[in-house]
Amino acid sequence: MEVRPAAQGRAAAGRVALLAVLLPVCCRAAPERIRYAIPEELGRGSLVGPLARDLGLSPTDLPARKLRIVSGDEKQYFTLWEDNTNLRINERIDREGICGAVSPCVLSLEAVVENPFNIFHVSVTIQDINDNAPQFDREFVAIEMIESTPPGTRFPLSSGRDPDIGANSLQNYQLTPNPLFSLVVRESPDRTKHAELVLEKSLDREKERNHHLILTAVDGGDPVRSGTTQIKINVTDANDNPPVFTKEIYKVRVLENLPEGSLAFQVKATDGDEGTNAEITYSFSDIANSARQLFTLDSRTGDVKVTGPLDYEEEKYYEATVEGKDGGGLIAHAKVHIDILDVNDNAPTLALLPILNPIPEDSVPSTVVAVINVRDRDSGDNRQVSCNIDGDLPFRLEPSAENTYKLITASALDREKVSTYNITITARDRGSPALSSRAALVLEVSDVNDNAPVFEEDAYSAYVAENNAAGAPVLRVRARDADAGANGRVSYWLAGGSAGAAPYVSVEARSGAVYAQRSFDYEQCREFAVAVRAQDGGAPARSSTATVRVFVLDRNDNAPRVLWPAAGAAAGAGAAGAAPAAAPFEVVPRSAEAGYLVAKVVAVDADAGRNAWLSYELVQAPEPALFRVGLHSGEVRTARAVSERDAAKQRLVAVVKDHGQPALSATATLHVVLAESLQEALPELSERAAGAASPAELQFYLVLALALLSALFLLSVALAVLARVRRAGPPAVLRCLGAQRFSVAGAAFPADFCEGTLPYSYNLCAAPGRAVAEGAWLPPPPPSLPAEELLGGEPYGKRSPSSSAGAGEPPVDPDAPQVCKPARSRCFP
Repeated sequence: MEVRPAAQGRAAAGRVALLAVLLPVCCRAAPERIRYAIPEELGRGSLVGPLARDLGLSPTDLPARKLRIVSGDEKQYFTLWEDNTNLRINERIDREGICGAVSPCVLSLEAVVENPFNIFHVSVTIQDINDNAPQFDREFVAIEMIESTPPGTRFPLSSGRDPDIGANSLQNYQLTPNPLFSLVVRESPDRTKHAELVLEKSLDREKERNHHLILTAVDGGDPVRSGTTQIKINVTDANDNPPVFTKEIYKVRVLENLPEGSLAFQVKATDGDEGTNAEITYSFSDIANSARQLFTLDSRTGDVKVTGPLDYEEEKYYEATVEGKDGGGLIAHAKVHIDILDVNDNAPTLALLPILNPIPEDSVPSTVVAVINVRDRDSGDNRQVSCNIDGDLPFRLEPSAENTYKLITASALDREKVSTYNITITARDRGSPALSSRAALVLEVSDVNDNAPVFEEDAYSAYVAENNAAGAPVLRVRARDADAGANGRVSYWLAGGSAGAAPYVSVEARSGAVYAQRSFDYEQCREFAVAVRAQDGGAPARSSTATVRVFVLDRNDNAPRVLWPAAGAAAGAGAAGAAPAAAPFEVVPRSAEAGYLVAKVVAVDADAGRNAWLSYELVQAPEPALFRVGLHSGEVRTARAVSERDAAKQRLVAVVKDHGQPALSATATLHVVLAESLQEALPELSERAAGAASPAELQFYLVLALALLSALFLLSVALAVLARVRRAGPPAVLRCLGAQRFSVAGAAFPADFCEGTLPYSYNLCAAPGRAVAEGAWLPPPPPSLPAEELLGGEPYGKRSPSSSAGAGEPPVDPDAPQVCKPARSRCFP
């Protein structure tokens, strides 16, 4: 397809319009070459052709398609300018300087578009204009003719030269009128015209020794241009044998790399005369100035030597006329055709046009990165060029058209592995030896958010002692993101966790530091877990989650609590408690022997481990040698047999201490009455009531006595009834009165008992006649121990020397770390 600047009628306009519609369709499969033709010597900015329209690109498509041109020539003769639609001249174009005598003169370039990517080949034909006049190599030409020269003899004249081609080149010669001479114009096989001077009549030196003529060379341009040279003819005496060359036309081939001073070829002529008439001198009679600078002719030997650098790429062919003149003035001429042979002396040149730099790391394979245009000024095999990429890189070269390659991705890219590629492209010709050149491209890989943050650990564990300050640091989580910039900037927040764990901690968004929101209480919550999410700043954002498990460590912040007998308690290192309330009493028969179980002090500690390991000790007793308390069981027993000398009333004070640092304690007061029966003990109880300062305490014991008497009466009636119905089995109340002191049917609890910090429930079944305080409910032992081992394991009134030895012993390793679980609150109606 050829598009010319001037419109050529409606038919041409129709063809252009049709091409604009079909070009986008066909160019994807096999892009057609766009051709333009312009005259030489147009000024900068002159229109070459509507390139965007001829490619089928509308003005709205241009910003997205990114139309560009790339040329392998050293000079950029064409440009798109700011409008990016029309191809215009960027630099003066001289056809003769670019192409010389070659016709047609064509400049090639490539047009590159994107989205989708495609390459179009554009050819611009440079048309010749008549901007050069014919010229002769010499302004004056001297010819010597012997007077005996016969009419009809021809003398070659200096040829004129016109760099233009076609009709603008040299077309004819003209000679000033002269009766003795005429002009003949001959055309050589290469279509160049040569003028020859023809002698029409015999010369007479005696009449006229010199003749002056003017030779004019004219071209066929419009307007016609011409050039002249003056011919001076000297008439000499006769010399009847002119020189004769061995060849009429010398055809010579010379390598372009022939060193200066080397012999290129030799011309030779002979003369049949003798003496000076046979001495021949050689000279160039017609040679271009460019050839005159490259070759010299030895006038004596006829040797032609190289005097300048030959370059096949600049000029491939030279023509000259050699003249041989003898001593008598006779001359002969021979043509010399010099062909310059190409050698591989030009390395390939690469023009690299980046298309996508930086390239996103998620680019799919076969994404076009750059366009490479390769040129080699040599010819033949020396001009054949192949390209490859140095090294093992995820890119490859794909031929697009003649001398054009596309650099495309061969596999997926990963910026986190390689962020910059130094791509070196080597172009190598097929000459011998081969020449090569390189072009480098530094390709940056831009980041996309393809990596989620990764925590250093999947799960974190933190150990925090209870009673910590609000805002105290717990631990720091850290996640790393291999992406860059905002894609690698990580922020943190809580993303859930175990039930109720959210109010306990907070996380700082930037640093990942986890802080306590409140003071922890081991007795309420022993451990909890939260999920921390790390999210990057990409779009869309990526995130990951890690679990943070916080274990609350126990501190000794709870004093032991006495459940039986009821007593006041006070915290402190070995400090006695507040004033105790009315203490219960125990009746011990005076016949009791050593080891008799008087009572069991029951206490609990809400702490764990060593902080909950309790020990018991009597700190006050009227008869220190009469009673003892189990160190770990809390059982109060007689240390010896009761004697008549012992006081009837005994007041015992026991202290319960844990093993924390510092240790906390509580006290329990127990009143013991030494009597054989309850009736015998009543006077002592009455005296105790009378001596009491509180009327309420006296009233309490009176009511208690009446209640016990009523209970005995009712028990007797019940036994009588049960005896009659023995077939139904022993009643449950008898089980309670037997050797077993604990209820197997169910536990009785005070109506208002509810303790949220203690994970235990307590069962107690008391024998008739014993006063039981409201808070005297015994804790069950650990699941692996029977209830009897906690409270003594035997009924009151029986000796058990072994029972005071080790009941309620602490764990083997009280300092071992405790598994922290949320405390279970037990409330009973």
